Amino acid sequence: MRHILELIRARNLVMIVLSQALVQACLLAPGLEWHRLQDGRFWLLVLSTVCIAAAGYIINDYYDVKIDAINKPGRLLVGRLIRRRRAMFGHLILSGAGVLMGLLLSIPVALINLGAVLLLWGYSARLKKLLLIGNVVIALLSASMLLVVAVYADQLNRITLGYALFAFLISLIREIIKDIEDMKGDASFECRTLPIVAGMRGAKLVLYPLVAAFQAFVVVVILHPASNRIFEAYMVLLVLLPSLWLVAKLVRADRKRDFTYLSNLNKLIMLSGILSMLLL
Repeated sequence: MRHILELIRARNLVMIVLSQALVQACLLAPGLEWHRLQDGRFWLLVLSTVCIAAAGYIINDYYDVKIDAINKPGRLLVGRLIRRRRAMFGHLILSGAGVLMGLLLSIPVALINLGAVLLLWGYSARLKKLLLIGNVVIALLSASMLLVVAVYADQLNRITLGYALFAFLISLIREIIKDIEDMKGDASFECRTLPIVAGMRGAKLVLYPLVAAFQAFVVVVILHPASNRIFEAYMVLLVLLPSLWLVAKLVRADRKRDFTYLSNLNKLIMLSGILSMLLL
C-alpha cells in the first residue's frame, strides 16, 4: 500500500482536494460558505480530478523508468516494485473513471477532464522532453484544477481567475526548477528541456523574470482596494517574502540538492497562497 501511495503522490492529491474545497467554500460567493461542501456532486468532481491526477503520476513514472533510474534511483517504483503492465492498467482505469465521473456532472467538466487526460499522456510520452512546452502544460493543468470547480458551478469570477493565474505562475516556476534538478537524467535520453538547451545559467535567466512577474502579481493583489489588512499581512509574510528568499537562494544554487530545496520551497509558497483563500 505504501508503494501505491507513493506512486500516485498521495500528498499532492491531498493538496488538490484542499484547493478545490477552498475554491468551493471561499471563492464562489461572498464570505465563507462551508455548507457548499455538503454537495455530494461537488465531491464527485473532486474525486474525478483526483483520479485523473493520480493517473497522470502513474503514466509519468511509466514512461520515465530509465530517466528516474538516474535522477532518483532510490524512489523508482514502476519496473522495480510495481510491474509496468499493472501501472498502465491502473492509469487506464483511473483516467476512464475520471472522465466518466465528469460526464455524469456536465459536458464542460467531462471535456476538461478528457483534455487533462490527453495532455497528461502527451506530456509523459513526449511533451516534457520539449523546450518549455511540457512546463507550460503542467502549469495550465494546475490552473485548470481550480477553474473546473467554478466552471461546474457556473460561477467563474475574477477572483477565481486570479488564483488560477497564481497557480499557473508558481507551477511554471517549479517545473523549470525541477528540470534543472533532473538535468543529468534528462540529458542522457535526449530531452530538450530548458536547462539542457540553454544551460543552468540560461534557465536561471528565464526564471528571474518569471519570479519577478509572480511577485508583481502578488503585490497587485496585496494593494487591491478590496483586500483586508489580515490578508495583506499574510500575503507579504507567507508568499511575497518567501518568494524573495527563493530568488536569493536561486542566485547561488548550483547543485542538485540546492534545486531540490527550491522545489520544496516553491511548493510551500503554493500551499500558503492556496490557504490565503480563507482570509478573503
